[in-house]
Amino acid sequence: MTSTLINRRDLAFQLYELLDAEQLTERERYADHGRDTFDAVLETAHQVAADHFAPLNAALDQNEPTFDGEKVRIMPEAGAALGHFKETGFMAAAHDYGLGGMQLPCVVTQACYAMFQSANVSLIGYPFLTVAAANLLHTHGSQEQQALYMQPMLEGRFFGTMCLSEPQAGSSLADIRTKAEPAGDGTYRISGNKMWISGGEHELSENILHFVLARIDGAPPGVKGISLFIVPRYRLDEAGAPAEGNDVVLAGLNHKMGYRGTVNTVLNFGEDGGCVGELVGEPHRGLMLMFQMMNEARIAVGLGAVALAYAGFRHALAYARERRQGRLPGAKDPAAPPVPLVAHADVRRMLLAQKAIAEGALALGLYCAHLIDRRRVAEDGGEAARMGLLLEILTPVMKAWSSQYGLVANDHAIQVLGGYGYTRDHAVEQLWRDNRLNPIHEGTNGIQALDLIGRKVSMQNGAAFSLLLQEISATV
Repeated sequence: MTSTLINRRDLAFQLYELLDAEQLTERERYADHGRDTFDAVLETAHQVAADHFAPLNAALDQNEPTFDGEKVRIMPEAGAALGHFKETGFMAAAHDYGLGGMQLPCVVTQACYAMFQSANVSLIGYPFLTVAAANLLHTHGSQEQQALYMQPMLEGRFFGTMCLSEPQAGSSLADIRTKAEPAGDGTYRISGNKMWISGGEHELSENILHFVLARIDGAPPGVKGISLFIVPRYRLDEAGAPAEGNDVVLAGLNHKMGYRGTVNTVLNFGEDGGCVGELVGEPHRGLMLMFQMMNEARIAVGLGAVALAYAGFRHALAYARERRQGRLPGAKDPAAPPVPLVAHADVRRMLLAQKAIAEGALALGLYCAHLIDRRRVAEDGGEAARMGLLLEILTPVMKAWSSQYGLVANDHAIQVLGGYGYTRDHAVEQLWRDNRLNPIHEGTNGIQALDLIGRKVSMQNGAAFSLLLQEISATV
């Protein structure tokens, strides 16, 4: 069976020869690490992805989650595979030792995650959302919220979601109607409906923490009146353990073209007036806070598109080397044996196009992750600001370019296999279906274009765009 996982040699080239990630170990935060520890973590990720995630990829696609009237049912093997992910420490990999993490650079953790994405992009969706939610609380949550909610997420006991879209609003967050009414005890009563909620209902974790955008009574109109709330599926008892239900009700499952292993839901909050939420940060600043999680997710979506493009390329390349069909244009002897597909010029063109897209976009995604590390360990404020500007302008590029052209790469993979590529006998048709979501979720590619041109190019009088041009010119 052809492995679709990202090749370790390709990752080593990206990390050590292109980005020189070893330099990060010269800074105090990463001083305990070296190439040996980075490689050991990458090897563990490769082994878990190959042994536990990849074998479930087709099965999860063919056996999508169902609702039996009481619970959402997902293949039990999915929970077992996620158990291996949690046990090997990948939930908290980039966090401090004191939080149970490995204190790894972001660029190394993202390289590990890319291997899981190339093995099974829908299964890794559950921890991805959870890690992003935990990171949001680490930055903006109170100490109590970090203890009650963030720590169990980093341990993999609680999972997290993003609850932004609503049936009538879609991507237009200015039009959301979900309400939050002060309860008089510091909490809020949440009421409303949310749609397209990945990981919104399942039995894969002890609890699900919904990060919900809603309006407090009297809030300003538009996006300036949105606040952010933690809404647990189950309320916590005095010991911090899940207890009674929190009036969060599954209204239905969305049946998708791809990404079928990630359950996608419609949720009703507060049907009986008993849905309790906790405010994160200040009132009316919820969208700004949520952008941390959204931007992290956008880079992850871009890397997911890369991983699917890469997986398709590896499958198409192996097939083209093995499949013998036809003869070269100059061959005159009909009795001559057929040549491998890879010998045909048009097939080589499509394979090289896939390789260029997958490896180029992988480089961009890991470069973005490296910017996060360089900003974090910068020795002066000016350097940190420069890394932040580059990350700001490249985030929509990473998300949109990778998801648009990753789909082109998967289309080429189907074409290389011909009629066989259009059947379910080979993985490339599922890879295309999975990748078709990436230009849509976490902000459509049109929204990324608006963000790039409307905000990022002009921000700080063009400082981010000018800096990007300087970096390009220096490289050239």
